[in-house]
Amino acid sequence: MTEQARTLIVEDDPTVAVVHRGFVEGHPRFVVVGEARNGADALRLASALRPDLVLLDLHLPDIGGLDVLRRLRLLPGPPVDVVATTAARELDSVRQAMAGGVLAYLVKPFTSAALRERLDEVWQRREDVRRAQTTLDQDEVDQLLAGPRSATTLPPKGLSERSRTLVQEALTRLCGPADDASAAEVAEAVGMSRVSARRYLEHLVTEGHARVSPRYGATGRPENRYRPI
Repeated sequence: MTEQARTLIVEDDPTVAVVHRGFVEGHPRFVVVGEARNGADALRLASALRPDLVLLDLHLPDIGGLDVLRRLRLLPGPPVDVVATTAARELDSVRQAMAGGVLAYLVKPFTSAALRERLDEVWQRREDVRRAQTTLDQDEVDQLLAGPRSATTLPPKGLSERSRTLVQEALTRLCGPADDASAAEVAEAVGMSRVSARRYLEHLVTEGHARVSPRYGATGRPENRYRPI
């Protein structure tokens, strides 16, 4: 069995924590080993459990999440990986989190697919570090500092990453092993216009995450049908 990355969830809202736990445990390479509802418990559990990854909310009832991040860096042993999972959208919060060494910054609410993509990147970085030699040349240093590259490209101007993820998830839900879906069906599932859904679907085709094929109906006019790859 592949070793799993031990994860600590720091989230003051119990309902949100349950959702995030489900997201994490849906990934085969991560397992939740603890939950903290405030900053003091986060530091105590991080010291006791020595997790590989902390999902850190920045809005905590006692110690601010950014202060928790700084104190996590003072713990003995290998540095823990941190992904910020927060509603904080202020530029200063993002900059301080980056300076504190977070590997990713997810703004709530986010989808399971969005977190899974970040977890994939965290795992790949851990594997890169594990395989690295004790002494690195410049190219190897540059690669580690740059981190893993996501296979998902940013949507074109006018399309949002969040909506792209929702469309991709809806397409996956609608399509069974041999099924496909139209833009209208995806639009209804997501709650957007058919024209917008079609734009996102075509972008997924361009990315290589979906394929499209025409289906001819009684009128003779083809309808494009999409299915995930």
